[in-house]
Amino acid sequence: MYAREDFGSTPEGGVDRFTLTNGSGTRVQILTYGGIIQTIEVPDRRGRMANVALGFGTLADYVERSPYFGCVAGRYANRIALGRFTLDGATYHLPTNDGPNSLHGGAVGFDKRIWAATPFERDGTVGLAMRHTSPHLDQGYPGTLTATVTYTLSPDNALRIDYGATTDRPTVVNLTNHTYFNLAGEGRGSIEGHVLRIDAGRYTPVDATLIPTGAIDPVAGTPMDFTRPTPVGERIGADFPQLAIGRGYDHNWVLDRGAGAGLVPAATVVEPESGRVLTVLTEEPGIQFYSGNLLDGTLTGTGGGVYRRHDGLALETQHFPDSPNHPTFPTTVLRPGQVYRTATVYRFGTSR
Repeated sequence: MYAREDFGSTPEGGVDRFTLTNGSGTRVQILTYGGIIQTIEVPDRRGRMANVALGFGTLADYVERSPYFGCVAGRYANRIALGRFTLDGATYHLPTNDGPNSLHGGAVGFDKRIWAATPFERDGTVGLAMRHTSPHLDQGYPGTLTATVTYTLSPDNALRIDYGATTDRPTVVNLTNHTYFNLAGEGRGSIEGHVLRIDAGRYTPVDATLIPTGAIDPVAGTPMDFTRPTPVGERIGADFPQLAIGRGYDHNWVLDRGAGAGLVPAATVVEPESGRVLTVLTEEPGIQFYSGNLLDGTLTGTGGGVYRRHDGLALETQHFPDSPNHPTFPTTVLRPGQVYRTATVYRFGTSR
């Protein structure tokens, strides 16, 4: 079932909060501001519920100080070097809102827009279909882009996110969700004890501003190797140059997709004490693992707890950062007549 309530307003208009609940009591709250997933309440191995998504209790906090908690990141998720790219011989300039680079669509990305939303129930699921139209040269991007994001909560505690987009001019697009997870419960301490597996034997190393160098390196023999389940904190402080750049993990892993299309496993996270398990499946070629390096104790979450460094982790399924400037990376170009379409599933369960 679903419910709608007012959640405040911005100069752009009123903001709604939708609550999606399945038959087992799992509950997801979504804001029309930024398409934000505010809370995800799931059971532990004993059936006790907790919210495992970092977020705020007020709209003002999201507007004024959010580090992309739970949002739809776009038009281009992740970074574009120096805020520029060239497409079909024309160079486009974007806002540089992350040092010298453009991050998550620029200064006013999709995370700061109010999305039109329609709730639905069908085939035993409950969901929310969202739509936003971004005009030509919005944040510097070419083309009028019509984007859709559909959240679907299933009876077996899987949250599926379907992304879609069309354009009237050649453009680039890369959409993801930026939920920070803590499977012990938001505000309940560090995620360094979470055990992570990433289904990837390679990653894209970055320069000092977190832009990919263009190389695709093996993870074997480095702290970037999560091909076997490993506690996040086991090597996060290792003497390894890539970890020093962002004070932890903030990198794109190249998923072992094989030759097949469709949803493939990307990552699994286990929180040993609660037994909660998060499994990520995606149609994307990469996943950005971010270990909450910039959380600094100045933000207070929905449950009243303070978020400190490494108190949440993000697993952002995506095309690679800065792909418009790296011809060897999978393309993010979308042309008129084409349909951008991709899906990611966050499946929640428990271990014994």
